[in-house]
Amino acid sequence: MAAAAQDIPGTPHGTAPVPLSVLDLATVSSGSTATDALRTSVALSRLAESRGYHRYWVAEHHSMPGVASTSPAVILAHLAAHTTRIRLGSGGVMLPNHAPLVIAEQFGTLEALAPGRIDLGLGRAPGTDGPTAAALRRTDTLHEGADDFPQQLAELIRFLDDDFPDGHPYRRIHAVPGPVQGTAPGGVQSPHRPPVWLLGSSGFSARLAGLLGLPFAFAHHFSARNTVPALDLYRESFQPSPLLAEPYALIGVNALATEDPAEARRQIKASALGMVRLRTGRPGLIPTAEEAAAYTFSPMEQDFIDSWNADIVHGTPDEVAAGLNDLQKRTGADELMITGNTPGSALRLRSYELIADAYGLPGGDR
Repeated sequence: MAAAAQDIPGTPHGTAPVPLSVLDLATVSSGSTATDALRTSVALSRLAESRGYHRYWVAEHHSMPGVASTSPAVILAHLAAHTTRIRLGSGGVMLPNHAPLVIAEQFGTLEALAPGRIDLGLGRAPGTDGPTAAALRRTDTLHEGADDFPQQLAELIRFLDDDFPDGHPYRRIHAVPGPVQGTAPGGVQSPHRPPVWLLGSSGFSARLAGLLGLPFAFAHHFSARNTVPALDLYRESFQPSPLLAEPYALIGVNALATEDPAEARRQIKASALGMVRLRTGRPGLIPTAEEAAAYTFSPMEQDFIDSWNADIVHGTPDEVAAGLNDLQKRTGADELMITGNTPGSALRLRSYELIADAYGLPGGDR
């Protein structure tokens, strides 16, 4: 596996105790379109780059009208054309939905387009419901995708490194573009391949990432109760590798900063309503704050949103910074990846700007 430890930690700017990054689902709000959402992704990636966020990831989801990030590789290629420095990656690609060779080709192409800036984050869940997963995989045996994940991962890494052993049936198959050894004209070291990350919301991928010596990203933003146990398991299982000498874990955090804390509470209620609809089999566009205010929640739904909102770091910029710092201390995370799936592009962009201001990241007035 390629040595790429220099691509992992980064150096935090300003007063941020660890690097801050962005997770984008390209959410589509009521009254807007997927085109609007993807334009917002471009604007947000450029803002993130200018304000010193470390990396920008997009997540694979399917059959969800409110999420336009069905094709991470396509979106990342577009974002690469609109940025120059920030690391770009998948948070993640759901490997069971794809042939490993296809992913190796896609991310080899991205590495060729943006050398040294691409991360390949991988998950073992389908990122959708069962019937959609079956349609993606052209199979009715959905359990095989998750159960075969370690084998699929090993195959993908072999394709990325172009190092199947002699006698392997894939020995003469090459993922193109692929790793290029040596030095390019002008003495510039040629790119190798993107570092692989494992993503998870429970212990399976945490243990596997540790055993393989890979960086690990945990979905705290929708599985907060499992965060500390999973990170402990990752660190306990960790075996040094050519990629990493020590464990490196980031966590996804749902956060929203506004000048008015009451507005933050109003907006997170809207995103919670979207989750209620998703969890009850009624996925749709992300509702507006006005829709949420007019909606009558059942007692069960109210219990859900109270629990869901309790894990969202929200309020004024200073309150959000304090909440993020507290979370980082409690979990020992090496990096915080902020997601803000709120309705309206202006609100989302402003939130990331305010968080950057609170930490004194580059490009602000504070």
